[in-house]
Amino acid sequence: MKHFTKFALAVALVLAAPAHAQTQTGFSPSVESSIQTVLPRMITWRRDFHQNPELSYEEVRTARVVAAHLRSLRLEVRTGVAQTGVVGVLRGGRPGPVIALRADMDALPVTEEGDLPFRSRARGHYNGQDVGIMHACGHDTHVAILMAAASVLAARREEIAGSIIFVFQPSEEGAPPGGLGGARRMLAENVFGDLQPEAIFGMHAWPSDSGTITMIPGPTMAGSDRIDITITGSQTHGAQPHAGIDPIVVSSQIINALQTIPSRQMDAVRSPVIVTIGMIQGGVRYNIIPQTVQMQGTIRYLNPETREDLYARIRRTINETAAASGASAEVTISENAIPTVNPPELLARARTAAIGALGENAVRNGYPVMPAEDFAYFQQAVPGVFFLRREPARGFHCRSRAEPQSALLRA
Repeated sequence: MKHFTKFALAVALVLAAPAHAQTQTGFSPSVESSIQTVLPRMITWRRDFHQNPELSYEEVRTARVVAAHLRSLRLEVRTGVAQTGVVGVLRGGRPGPVIALRADMDALPVTEEGDLPFRSRARGHYNGQDVGIMHACGHDTHVAILMAAASVLAARREEIAGSIIFVFQPSEEGAPPGGLGGARRMLAENVFGDLQPEAIFGMHAWPSDSGTITMIPGPTMAGSDRIDITITGSQTHGAQPHAGIDPIVVSSQIINALQTIPSRQMDAVRSPVIVTIGMIQGGVRYNIIPQTVQMQGTIRYLNPETREDLYARIRRTINETAAASGASAEVTISENAIPTVNPPELLARARTAAIGALGENAVRNGYPVMPAEDFAYFQQAVPGVFFLRREPARGFHCRSRAEPQSALLRA
């Protein structure tokens, strides 16, 4: 958190200066003191959010806590943006640019297995199933960090040249069926109000060396779309497979065939691609070959220019593999997120700010990663930089267990 607050202050200074200026971004002892003072509250907020997670578009309690805090800082606050989103505006004491800082709020349908005193025991409903709910992807940390950053920045509003918009976004983890995800819905509902940001910044906690951030020029995170496949065969007894068409066997052939697309049909350097089938359901009894099989999966890609070619290959592979066995296939691909791409010039200015705030050794280069982020839709409306805030390496991007707090939050 300390690093993100310093980064936000430094970004405001750098963007207020000409692009060619060699801006210095040191901080006074009073600013450092403010950062240290807010850390215990931030840890308390994070643990509270972790213990009380809410699924996408259900972030009612989270939004209420966030809005109350922003109002206590005398910010202009709007609630109900994209149903449960919160927006706060801090207008500085001097003229200057407008920047936006964004955090996502929703949790995942994951049952927490850890034994921390603030572990989540929340339950809810997802896809018609009773599920555990957990902040397994770090959004509790993101919200607490941005609340703490707002505290430090609001206390110094007279020193700020310009305005800062704090965007607390719902539903980053995916759009509901037939609906919009949080970023697109906030944009459709005029998230920035009467202000037009010059730039927007977002971050994600990421396992690696504690106390560092990684800034990647160009494509940073993948585009991610959902694929739904229905294979229809002909039901028959398991003792007489020749009397029907087995959609389970066909499905297994399709899963294997799909893996030849990234490995044998796409340019592995120019167009990295992942096709993952994460769910397959078919049949109700051990000795009956079913009529249909349902599959769901995710498609990841970094190069937007190859998206349509990739999807044509996926549809062709599924349909022709099914047809070869006498089955039929229905394929639906639904957009979830486009690639997150950092514009080089803005990233260079943000990197200057980050180095000034954190020191050169704390600002790392990196490579694109294949998880997705709907922050990319904000980048379509406003130039934006998304970076990774490093924490101790304990797992993958979206963690299935909660980590101890001290190392995680002070990174």
